Formats: sequence, structure tokens, C-alpha cells
Amino acid sequence: MKIRAVQVDALPNRAYWRRENQSHHKTARSSLPKPDKQVHAPSACVSTPFNQTPNPKKTQVPLSSHFTSNPAYKSTDTTTCLSTFSFSFSKIPSPPSSMAASTSQTLRLQPLRNASLPLSSKLPLSSAFSVSLLPRRRAATARPLVLVVSAGLDAKPTILVAEKLGEAGLDLLKDFANVDCSYNLTPEELCTKISLCDALIVRSGTKVSREVFESSGGRLKVVGRAGVGIDNVDLAAATEHGCLVVNAPTANTVAAAEHGIALLAAMARNVAQADASVKAGKWQRNKYVGVSLVGKTLAVLGFGKVGSEVARRAKGLGMHVIAHDPYAPADRARAIGVELVSFDEAISKADFISLHMPLTPATSKILNDETFAKMKKGVRIVNVARGGVIDEDALVKALDAGIVAQAALDVFTVEPPAKESKLVLHEKVTATPHLGASTMEAQEGVAIEIAEAVVGALKGELAATAVNAPMVPAEVLTELKPFVELAEKLGRLAVQLVAGGSGVKTVKVTYASARAPDDLDTRLLRAMITKGLIEPISSVFVNLVNADFTAKQRGLRITEERIILDGSPENPLEFIQVQIANVESKFASAISETGEIKVEGRVKDGIPHLTRVGSFEVDVSLEGNIILCRQVDQPGMIGTVGSILGAENVNVSFMSVGRIAPRKQAVMAIGVDDQPSKEALKKIGDVPAIEEFVFLKL
Repeated sequence: MKIRAVQVDALPNRAYWRRENQSHHKTARSSLPKPDKQVHAPSACVSTPFNQTPNPKKTQVPLSSHFTSNPAYKSTDTTTCLSTFSFSFSKIPSPPSSMAASTSQTLRLQPLRNASLPLSSKLPLSSAFSVSLLPRRRAATARPLVLVVSAGLDAKPTILVAEKLGEAGLDLLKDFANVDCSYNLTPEELCTKISLCDALIVRSGTKVSREVFESSGGRLKVVGRAGVGIDNVDLAAATEHGCLVVNAPTANTVAAAEHGIALLAAMARNVAQADASVKAGKWQRNKYVGVSLVGKTLAVLGFGKVGSEVARRAKGLGMHVIAHDPYAPADRARAIGVELVSFDEAISKADFISLHMPLTPATSKILNDETFAKMKKGVRIVNVARGGVIDEDALVKALDAGIVAQAALDVFTVEPPAKESKLVLHEKVTATPHLGASTMEAQEGVAIEIAEAVVGALKGELAATAVNAPMVPAEVLTELKPFVELAEKLGRLAVQLVAGGSGVKTVKVTYASARAPDDLDTRLLRAMITKGLIEPISSVFVNLVNADFTAKQRGLRITEERIILDGSPENPLEFIQVQIANVESKFASAISETGEIKVEGRVKDGIPHLTRVGSFEVDVSLEGNIILCRQVDQPGMIGTVGSILGAENVNVSFMSVGRIAPRKQAVMAIGVDDQPSKEALKKIGDVPAIEEFVFLKL
């Protein structure tokens, strides 16, 4: 029996592949160019018999989590892209004697030339192939079949959701992307699966290690942490691989604060221990006498969103609240009646301590033997932040010694903790299984917040919740948006003006603004200038995440300077200036009086404009591409150059001329929609009055 053709229907664009005259029990051979690297999927079982009836019966063939696409071809041309899949046909009734009951079939599939589906080296795949065996015309000796594989190879990105997410968030993701919900993956399974994914969403239970980023092969663009803490994500590796990490820092704030207060009260009144005692048939009222909260001092360590909400609620319970946080603004603390103190003062004065700090090298085991020794005897500790901020062995010793009277813990260094954990089993410890964000409202809120952040990041939008990129509030992002575009384009212009062989090492960026320095956050702008400087002269893709890291890798030193102007601070910036020092220029007029390549730009009516090149003032909208010409200022120059471009059908969008003085040297900036041919550029250069010119791509 022969498989006469293999047809793949790549919905929804209906691109078809065919492979003729292949025996089903032999590996399909092809005269097509062999990929450099051939990656096969593990066998998928098809239980449909070869001799089925004319009505096609589709069989779902689940893809193993180990399936990987073929990275050998990076072309987006459908006429050259190949994909290789491996299938195992089994449970076939009455096979021919010459054939085994289970046979492996490798298919190399080539798109037809009329296919319109844009392909990349790693296409988003649905979680299952839909396979049909279709009968064709009856032959004299055998009935040939057509194998149809519907693979959903569309242009949507693929998002892997590795831990349970609320339905509202999943619905948002599904409207934009192919969503693969695969829970409880082992590290090996995650590393294998990630090469097919553009984004990954996790909670606190999945470790996103360096191996995950390396296994993604560069495809993974966004990691979303559904929650606040990001200690389970290797931020350094994410940054090096250009992967944005976003979190959901606001949706579960109230839930975490409420759980902190619940543990505080439950611990003070021995609620958990008394409940267990009653259920065991005991009635021990005298044993479980608690302490009051009114008038006690609560030290909040970490005065961020959750910490400040805990402080508000504790004040309502009549507690005196002090806080330690080296980054907390004093005015915000005063607004809710909280005193900011040093770390040592906080732990030495507190009757209760509530932890709300991230896990970083500086905060790891911040509560240890030494710090416990500085505390009041009988202090009570609540932790709904991160388990690693407490040395758990030291806490057990402090509990046994009576230094710490009680502890209420929602988080642990290792989760879940060992069954024989001395800390969890300690009679003075109240433990919950990381329930800080576990309310129905918070779960839905977190799901929506992280889904919006991930979708926005995949669309290329600026992320206000990015944790490994410049952290800029949402309102500032909106205000800076046109200046972000200006910054990148100035970087692109400046580096293209550098003559070949000149290494770009020193860049100075100047921001002119009527605002005070503290009111202008330039980190985002610096990142975009870096992107503009590096991308045109390298194969590296630079984004907000890896901009500073990439610049450092290449020895690129970027310094920033601010000029404070008189006037209204309504606009964040008046102009941005980029200078590259110690290089030669392919357009000598771009060199300033001090010897650096200098370009300057402003935003006008929301559109970036080039306003200075070297010592020459111009006014050019930074759209399309630009031709810069240094010329003798004389009549007819604009018409001459415009005629040359018009003859080549190159549309001119604008022209601007900046000159030193009438009939002296001038610089003409010409905006063009398309790149002129070499012949057209040569004709411009041959105009007698033009002394030099350069074409710049934006």
C-alpha cells in the first residue's frame, strides 16, 4: 500500500504542501536541499486504520512537550522554508506481512510557491495536529490515501501558561495569541517546550532559570510573573537574552495585606492552635491566652505597596507603626502616620515585626542569629513576603530560646517545605501554604494584569511593570512616548554618520528641559539611544531590557548631561542632543566646532524632528529616510536635486536648508519615502555645487 501524497493544510491561510509517491513504511526522501540541522518530534500515535471508509474521521494527535521546530531555515519566504515532523503509525489492523505493526514515518514538507503564509524559523504551533486519512480513487491493486495534517501555523504568537491563571486573564491572552496551558512541567520539559513559545507566564512555583532562556533559542521575548516577587526568574539571564520580565504588582496588594493582618491577629490570639485543640476533643482555655494588639509597636520592614497597606490596617487596630525601608519616601509614610526608622531601631523597638521586602542578595536571611539577638524578648514575627529573608534554622533556635514568642509564616525558603520541617511543626508557629494572593478577587485581578502586560509587551508597547527594564510610571511613559522615538532615531542617525573603521566608544547625550533634574527620568531615553546606536552596526537585537548590558559588552560608554532652561515645564524636554567623540565622519559637516559628530532633535506636534547637524540648523521630520547634502548656497539647488529624485520615482516628503550665510555653505536635508538607487545618488553627488552628501536610513 502506498501513501500517494502528503498534504498539510496550514490554516487559516491555507498554504499546502505535497509529497508524492512515498512508501508509508519507509522514511520519505526528498530532492530538496537538506537542512543544516534536522529536529524531529517524538513519535505521535495515529490510531486511524488505513482502510477506513470514505467519510474522513479526524484523529487528534497530541504533540509531545518535547516537540521542537526545525531551526535550520530562517527565511520568511514560504518557497524556501522547510519543516520536519515524525509520526508513528500504530494499531493498524491486518497489516501486510512485509510491514511491521508500528512504523515510523518522517515527512519533510515543502511549501508550494503560491502559498501566502509568512513563515519564520520557529512558528507558533497549536497543541495538537488534526490528522485525517482520506481515500482517493480506487486503484487496481491498492487504495492510495492522502494524509492531511492541519497544524494551525498562523501568525499569532504562542504563550505558554505554566501555572494556573484566572479565566479572565486566559480569555485576554486567547484573543491575541495561541495559548498553551501546560501545568506542573519539570525543568527539563519546560526547557524543551520553551523553544516554541514567544511568552511564558508563571506564578511563584516555576523556576525560570538561565537554562530556560538558553533553550528558547532567542524566541522567548516576555516572561510574565503573575504576582509581585520575581526571585524565581533569573533576571540577569533574561536581560542578557533580551527577554522582558513583567510582573503584576498591584492586583494582589490588598489580598496580601489582608492576609498579613489575618496572620497577625490569629497569631496574637492563638487561633490555629486553639482550633486544632478543640478538634482534638480538648478544651484548653488557659493554655491559649493571647495578647492584645492595641498599643503595641509594629515594625513594618519593607514599606512598599503591601507594607504600606498593612501599616494602614494596623493603625486602624490601634497599633503604633514604625517602618524601615531605605527607598521609601518620608512624606508618604508621614501621610499615614508612620515613622521611618533605621533597621536596628525597628527590630529593637518592635513587639510585632511584619516582613514585606523582596528577596535580594541584600535581604537574604536578613533575620538571623545576630538580628534575633537585638530584638525584644517575646517579639512576634509575621512573614507574607519571601521565605528566604529569614534564616529558618536561626528562627527555630530563637523560638526555642523564647526570644521570638511566636511566628506566623505564609512563605518558606523551599516550597513546599519538608514534611519533617522543625519550623513548620513547631507549636509556636502558625503556617499557611503561600496564600497571600489567594482570594478570588486577587486571582482574577492578577490574571488580568499580567495578561495585559504580556500582550502589551508582545505588541511592542512600553511596559510600566517591567522589572528588568527602565521602570517608568505609566503616566510618564505616555508623556515620553514621542521623545522615545526621537531618542532612537537620533542614535541611528549619529552612528550612520561615523566613517567606516571608526570605533564608537564615547557618546554624550544632552537633555534640555525646563524641569528640575529630579522631575525628568531619562533611563528610558538612554536605553532607546543605545538601541539606535548599536542596531544599525551589529546583528544584535537591542531592546529596553538588554540595552545597558549590550552597551557595556561592547565597551560603549554613554554619559548624560542636563541643561536646565528657563520657561514652562509643561513639556518634559526641549531637545535631545547626541554627540559621538573620537571618530571620523562620512559627512564632514556633521562635525561640530569641538570635533564630535553632533545631531540634535526636538518633538514638534508629537512628531520627532532633526533640528541640527553639526553646526548647521535644519528642520526635518524624522520619517522615512534622509539625504543630507552640503552645498554652495545658490538658486535652483532644491529643484535640481528634486528633479533627480523625481525622475527615479522617489517621493520627496520634505526639504529643509540650513546655511551659515547667504551664498555661503549650506546643508540641505531631504526626506524621502524610498531608498534611491545608486545611480540616483551618484547623480546627486555629481551636481557641481554639492560638496558632499550622505544617505541615512531611519
